[in-house]
Amino acid sequence: MKLVNEKQAFSSRGGEAAARFRALVRSASIEATPRQILTTEDLPELLPAGTCVYVPFLPKGQFSDTLEACRHLLDLGMQPIPHVPARMAESRSQLRDWLAQLDEIRVDRLLLIAGDSDSVAGPFPDTLAVLESGLLAQFRFHGIGVAAHPDGHPMADRATLSQALSIKREYARTTSTRLWVVTQFTFDADVVIDWLQSLGNVLEEVPVYIGMAGPTRVRTLIAYAAQCGVGASARVMLRRPGSARLLRAWTPDGMVKALVQYCLDNPDTLLRGIHLFPFGGLRQSAQWIQEHSGSVEDQRGQFHESSVQ
Repeated sequence: MKLVNEKQAFSSRGGEAAARFRALVRSASIEATPRQILTTEDLPELLPAGTCVYVPFLPKGQFSDTLEACRHLLDLGMQPIPHVPARMAESRSQLRDWLAQLDEIRVDRLLLIAGDSDSVAGPFPDTLAVLESGLLAQFRFHGIGVAAHPDGHPMADRATLSQALSIKREYARTTSTRLWVVTQFTFDADVVIDWLQSLGNVLEEVPVYIGMAGPTRVRTLIAYAAQCGVGASARVMLRRPGSARLLRAWTPDGMVKALVQYCLDNPDTLLRGIHLFPFGGLRQSAQWIQEHSGSVEDQRGQFHESSVQ
């Protein structure tokens, strides 16, 4: 992990950098489990109306949990973005039924992922198989997100991952689908920047949202990293000077500032926002957003279109 010196990161164009930092934080999306969404009574006070909330379909969960959570978010004026895991669909008809139910309650965007399971329950081993099925085109979804992995993926090399993104971009173009990319979380701004620069014209104008962990204990973060395939940047973090201090707590401040500086230096970047994984708890991440975002009257949740440019 790059240990960012905050004074150096904001040394040039300080006022502009600080404003863009606040804009990035203010427009951040966040992930929350169905249980967190349905049991957090003060959710409207934690997350303003319009917030984009990603709803994971947990390996041992039920689709009904996802559906209920999405309905609750819509009732609160928020924007649910449910995960749709290709490998968990046992049949074409089951996947179609999931999509139909989401469409019926007026969910208009989703995140298409392969899923965490090593086994494949039905005919969809990956997200490309779902796109090729033509099922998505039968519904009125306003946009589709897909995942990316700056830290790499244990099942595919970088070239394969880039090719898959290119195919998805072409699908979006030919079907007039609004596409965006949200990344797996990483600890290292250098890893993200290298990955962004390596994309070339793979994504062209597709916006990218960088995943990062919300405030939490670093020991907790490392445990999640081992599960999610980003152990490499966790090991780098522990080898850096000052790692003993970092074992007490992690916050995304330094990483966001490094990304803001990158955007200032690279105005054509595809980076458009950040996405928080609240490993330290939904409340703690929501409070971090509130504390760092400036005015609460600014608009939120505009289909991931808030830009740092």
